[in-house]
Amino acid sequence: MDEAGITIIGAGVVGLAIAAELSLKYGSIVVLEKHESYGRETSSRNSEVIHSGIYYPEGSLKSLLCREGAERLYGLCVAFNIPHRKLGKVIIATSPEELGSLEDLFRKGLANQVPDLVMLDGKDLMRLEPHTNGIAAIYSPRTGIVDSHALMTHLYTAAKDKGAIFAFNSELDCLSREKDHFMAGVKQGQYRFRSRIVINSAGLWSDRVAGLAGLDVNKLGYKIRLCKGSYFCSQKPSPVSMLVYPVPDDELVGLGVHATLDMGMRLRFGPDVEYVDKIDYDVDVEKKERFFAGASRIIPGLDRDAFSSDMAGIRPKLQGPGEKTRDFVICDESEKGLPGLISLIGIESPGLTASLAIAKKVEELVSSYI
Repeated sequence: MDEAGITIIGAGVVGLAIAAELSLKYGSIVVLEKHESYGRETSSRNSEVIHSGIYYPEGSLKSLLCREGAERLYGLCVAFNIPHRKLGKVIIATSPEELGSLEDLFRKGLANQVPDLVMLDGKDLMRLEPHTNGIAAIYSPRTGIVDSHALMTHLYTAAKDKGAIFAFNSELDCLSREKDHFMAGVKQGQYRFRSRIVINSAGLWSDRVAGLAGLDVNKLGYKIRLCKGSYFCSQKPSPVSMLVYPVPDDELVGLGVHATLDMGMRLRFGPDVEYVDKIDYDVDVEKKERFFAGASRIIPGLDRDAFSSDMAGIRPKLQGPGEKTRDFVICDESEKGLPGLISLIGIESPGLTASLAIAKKVEELVSSYI
C-alpha cells in the first residue's frame, strides 16, 4: 500500500501555501484536490485584497496572522514579480452617527499594531480621494491587492518543484486513525493509502473532512456555514484610485458594500452576505438597486446604466446569521485522540492575506511530529 508522509486536503491558496512551505523541509507530500485544478472555489472568487488587519479582535489569529501574512505576501510578490498593487484604503464615515464607530475601529487598528494608520477629517479625505463621500476616514496605506491566480500558480509551482505530488480530481471519502498513521481514501477509483500526518485545509468542506476523521463537528463548533457574496462592477473608468470601505457593522459579519479595484483597475463592489444551503455562483440581478445605493453612498456620481453584475463567491463561515464573528480554527487534534491531524476550519477573510503566515504556523505544528 502506498504511503505519504504528509497529506494536505485542499488546494486553495492556503493549501498551496502550506504545500510550498512544508516542501522546503519535508519530502513525501501529497495534496488532494477534488477539482480538476487548484484554487477553484473561495480562493478564485474573492476581492483579492491584501488586508492590513484593522478589523479583527486584538490577539486573535485573524489579527496576528493577517498582519504577519501581509508582510510575507508583499515580500513574496516583490521577490518573484507576482502582480500586486499597494493602493491603500480609506474606511469612511458618511454621517455623524458613524464617527464613534470609526474612532473605535481606529483604536482597534492601533491595538492590533497595524502600521501607518492615519485618521483623516473631511478635508484631508477630499484631498486624498476627492470622489468619495465622507466626513472622516481611516487611511490604511498598506492595504493592497494581489493577482490571486498568479500567487497560486507560484505556490503550486514552488511546491511541485520541491517534489510535492498534486492529485487533482481526487475527493477524500474516508479518513481513519490506525496505530501510528491515518488511512485515507479517495472517492475516484476507490484508492486507499497511508499517511503519517493529515492537514485539513478543505475550505468549504473542512467540516466534512473533520467529520470523516471522527470529530464531532457540531460539538466542537466546526460546522461550516456557506456564505455567498455577490459582486457588481462599474463598466466606466474608476473615479477612485484606492479601495473605499464604509464603516462596518459591530459584529463584522460583513464589511458592507465596499469598493475594490482589480489588477486592471476595474471598479467593483461587494461582497454582500447571503447564507445559502448549496453552492451557487449566479448573481441575482435583482440586487442591482441595493448594490448601487450602497455604492453611491460612499462614491457618489456613479452611472447606474454602467453598473452590472460581476461574479459571486462562497465563504466558509463558522458563525451563522446574526451570530458574533468567529476566529480561525488552526489546531493539532491530538488532544481529541487524533495525533497527526491538523485542522484549519473557517478560513475565510483574511485567509488570502494570511495564507503564508498560516502555512508557517502549520509548519510549526508539523515539526512536533517529524
